[in-house]
Amino acid sequence: MKSRTDALRRDALRERYHRVRAATLRLAEPLTPEDCVAQSMAEASRIHWQVAHTTLFFDTFALQPAGCPPYHPQFGFLFNSYYEAVGARVARDRRGLMTRPGLAEIERYRRHVDAEIERLFVDEPASLPRDLLMLGTHHEEQHQELMLTDLKHLFAQNPLRPVYRERASPAGPGGIGGRDPGALRFTPFSEGVRAIGHAGAGFAFDNEGPRHKVFVADFELAERPVTNAEYLEFMADGGYARPEPWLSDGWTRVQAQGWQAPLYWELRDGRWWSFTLSGMRPIEPYEPVCHVSFYEADAYARWAGARLPTEAEWEVAAEPVPPEGQFCDEAHLHPRPTPPGTGLRALFGDVWEWTASPYTPYPGFRPAAGAVGEYNGKFMANQMVLRGGSCVSPPGHLRASYRNFFPPEARWQFSGIRLAR
Repeated sequence: MKSRTDALRRDALRERYHRVRAATLRLAEPLTPEDCVAQSMAEASRIHWQVAHTTLFFDTFALQPAGCPPYHPQFGFLFNSYYEAVGARVARDRRGLMTRPGLAEIERYRRHVDAEIERLFVDEPASLPRDLLMLGTHHEEQHQELMLTDLKHLFAQNPLRPVYRERASPAGPGGIGGRDPGALRFTPFSEGVRAIGHAGAGFAFDNEGPRHKVFVADFELAERPVTNAEYLEFMADGGYARPEPWLSDGWTRVQAQGWQAPLYWELRDGRWWSFTLSGMRPIEPYEPVCHVSFYEADAYARWAGARLPTEAEWEVAAEPVPPEGQFCDEAHLHPRPTPPGTGLRALFGDVWEWTASPYTPYPGFRPAAGAVGEYNGKFMANQMVLRGGSCVSPPGHLRASYRNFFPPEARWQFSGIRLAR
């Protein structure tokens, strides 16, 4: 019985490995070679690099420890991201200068690594580094999301406003803009000592634990994310023109960058439009507002007489809720309006939700030994936590304990707002 259970788990991991790897190449299919080599800013990565980097993970951490030689002696330098223990690397802001190897050679690299991993599954199952393979697939899913967010930023620099994929369907019932989700209501939660962090079976990143207890005071959480229409009211009331609702660093950023609206919004003949992965579209009032920084989310919350939730509050509210929502649907890569109703809705998917919590280690956190220990722990400063996932997060990738993190000024992710008070 034990051997059969072990074989079933191995087969599930094998199926997951190949499914995730295929999804990455499918995301690159609509792109030209020129699309794949450009880099629009230091924080983004070109598509070729991400396709190769996700392969380097398996090459470096799974195959080479099993005795397989590196595919190419320079690929570690070209496609390493931030692993100091692995060695030197191309600086992040210079990745766009590396036009070679081309996509054809990178695809050969992927096929080679996939064949060697398959050989381990078939010929040497006892030597399979299962935890590393599982981590690698989740790492690749994170890069699938980054491929789409980085590509959107790249295409937005082009005055032609290129289309990545045509929009396949309207946003929801009632027309392109969907139905009015109704007035914003709040769900109350009573104070008490709660446990947060990952526990039990299933994969989780190391930064999701250890599970620990926190005291949470009475709070209320908005039943849905803030909409474009609600955010437009903030803008119309001088939200970007006066400093009162802003943190000092946020107001400095507004002035220095000339922010007047969320990223990708453009005012045309008195009407706001937004650039999407399916091209330019008029702002749809009932969609969740997205591509706002932590500073903008915090300013809106103050203006609205509320605040952002802490990550503990968010997780306490979300833990009993199934992690279901609008994740990466390749026919609709944009947030959809939250359906009308009562109770907490759209906690997962559509937009990442900024919290008021800085990204710091949980009590008792210890990074893993070796290079994989650099995965999360080294970034636990100067970042803010987001929760819930977005419309470009892979399905099945999220859970209530999942902690995303970005600098407070970041806007190119599908980040939005849920209020608390």
